[in-house]
Formats: sequence, structure tokens, C-alpha cells
Amino acid sequence: MILKYKGIKINYNKVGHGKSIVFLHGFLENSTMWQDCITFFSKRYQCIAIDLLGHGHTECLGYIHTMEDMANAVKAVLTHLGVSNATWVGHSMGGYVALAAIDLFPDLVGGLVLVNATSYPDSEERKINRSRAIDFVKKNPKAYISMAITNLFAEKNRAKVQNEIMHIKNQASQTSLQGILSALEGMKNRKDRSKVLNAFKGPKAIFSGKKDPVIAYQKSIQESEQLSTNLISFDAGHMIHVENTENFLSELEKFLA
Repeated sequence: MILKYKGIKINYNKVGHGKSIVFLHGFLENSTMWQDCITFFSKRYQCIAIDLLGHGHTECLGYIHTMEDMANAVKAVLTHLGVSNATWVGHSMGGYVALAAIDLFPDLVGGLVLVNATSYPDSEERKINRSRAIDFVKKNPKAYISMAITNLFAEKNRAKVQNEIMHIKNQASQTSLQGILSALEGMKNRKDRSKVLNAFKGPKAIFSGKKDPVIAYQKSIQESEQLSTNLISFDAGHMIHVENTENFLSELEKFLA
């Protein structure tokens, strides 16, 4: 489905009836990554999966896509659908967008699951790495995508999900250069929303991979303790929904119950 928004097209998918769940994908991904979740949960819930700015079939809005820009785009879809409250499930960058949404329009977010995501901003070292990634992707986007996707998976899990990794790479290769760069800039400069997460009174959880190469598991443990947020651990890397799908669906079902 397509929504026209500020002169661009936003692509989204809505399946099922009942209480709403908003699924937000991560960097270099798109809404199709949630297909297993939609198949599983749409029997009891209204599942809404959205291509974030510059990803999938959603067009770019600018040269920097802030997390606030993306949250406002998601809000436009929910307003169009008449959804006034939902549980938001955000993977990585999608989690950052969900936190921005709580900050901007808290009434829209009834529950929150951060999947391989954090409320803290990029460290200075991480910002430097983002800048290096921006320089590299300008020179060789295909090589960047291939390397970036592979490195998201725990090394011991790569063989068993090889087909899934290839599929994700194929999907990621369709992301425009501007979409990649705009998202990297937006993530690099995102706000510290630890206070937002701490103050959020709805159901909330962090789903963390013990072998996550992007967000260290120990930091997720500390974050959950400091910000009164339940931590669910998975034997996986940064892509727990792919590396450990059955367990992921089971834990998400428990959260939603």
C-alpha cells in the first residue's frame, strides 16, 4: 500500500484485525523482513509493517533522515489508518525510530520492544565508524552492503542461515545510495533517549543477542538494569529474528499477551 507524504511515497503493509502492532525494520532492511511475524501474529492482531524513509519502496525525503523524520513518517501512516495506539516493535534503526516516537507523540506508543537496539546515542568511536562507512559506501556501495550484512550475524549461525543472508543482501542492494547515506547520517546524530525509555510506563523490553557485534550484550544488560526495562536474551547476533526465529516469535508472543 502507498501513502503520499510530503511529496514522496511511503510503502506499508497492513494485515489482520485487532490490537495494532507496528513493525519497524533496521538499516538496509525493509518491511518484508517481518513476514514471519506478520504470518504468525496477523491471526490475532492488526500488523502494520512500514518501509522507513529511503528503504524498500519508500522514497527519500532528504539528505539526512533523522529518527524524528522517520517517526513522523510512521505517524502519518498510522493517522491515515486511524490507529491511535499500538505496540511498536523496532529492529536496530527501527528501535531508534520507535524511541523518537515516544518522545514526540507518546500516546501513540502503548508498548515497546527494542530488538537489537539501544536508547543510548552513538559513542564518539561509533560516530567515527559511521563517518568511515559513509566514505566507503560512496566509493563502493555493493561491497559495503555485502560486508555489513554478513557481519550482523553471529559467526556460528551464518552457515545455517546462508540462504536468508543472501536474501537480505539482495533486498539491501535495492536500497538507493541516498537512502543509505541519509540513514547513516541520521543514526550518527540521533539523540540520547535513555531518559525517554526509563520514563516510559507501558510494557517494554529489550531483545538482545548475546553475540551481537553492533550492540554489546553486556551494555544491553546494563541498560536494562539502569532503565527498568526487561531484557530477553537470545543465542544470536544482531539479527535475532532471523538467527533464532522460533524463539523470537515465542518471546514476542509472551510480551504481547
